[in-house]
Amino acid sequence: MNSKAPAQAARSDPLTAEQRRLCMSRIRATDTKPEMIVRRGLHALGLRYRLHDRQLPGTPDLVFAGHGALLFVHGCFWHGHDCPLFRLPASRTDFWEAKIARNRTRDAEALAALDADGWRSLVVWECAMRGRARLPLDELLGRCFHWITRTLPSAEINGDWHAASAARQG
Repeated sequence: MNSKAPAQAARSDPLTAEQRRLCMSRIRATDTKPEMIVRRGLHALGLRYRLHDRQLPGTPDLVFAGHGALLFVHGCFWHGHDCPLFRLPASRTDFWEAKIARNRTRDAEALAALDADGWRSLVVWECAMRGRARLPLDELLGRCFHWITRTLPSAEINGDWHAASAARQG
């Protein structure tokens, strides 16, 4: 006779609900490692900024008011980036699909509102700093600095997946 409860037998998560809740509660929304890398690097290059302005749609990570520029550092998983770092979890797929879709919609609405208000937005994706396709830090910071200090339109910085796949094949 099977001593496992039916709910546990169907669960593919090795953690209990309480353990999972604890893990998820420790995921930060601000001051993440990728955000801190960008912040420290841009500060070292002489740029000054405000952090997490809640008055602006989407609460940008960095606000460069003098340049009319905003910077978001997005995690590829949480914001559903179309790159190899994003993988939908195997458990509770319906929940995660809906959550990621809501995040994407909220991001698009925030960027549209910011654009309508005259702000330029730069999204730096986690894959630009992590994984096989990461950019060298000085190149990433150089691109950010160049974008902030010029009047370039809104943009994104991704990992260089074409170079990473060519290096694996060659």
